[in-house]
Amino acid sequence: MPTVTMFSTVWCGYCRRLKNQMSEAGIPFQEIDLDEVPGKYDDMIIERTGGYRTVPTLEIHGKLYVNPTIKEVKAAVFA
Repeated sequence: MPTVTMFSTVWCGYCRRLKNQMSEAGIPFQEIDLDEVPGKYDDMIIERTGGYRTVPTLEIHGKLYVNPTIKEVKAAVFA
């Protein structure tokens, strides 16, 4: 199974929902709270997503997914 990294924030409801869905689906992930490391990942995320700093953003197999559905996450993880 690939490493899944979720870039999120504490205040993001979409992040909480997706974290719960991934846990229920048995998809392990590493979470990085962007508010705890201000600016550290912003440039990388903005550059690789075509100008977006949206959460949740997931990195799976080296590709970034901006605000993906659980269906998109499963397709990427189990591809």
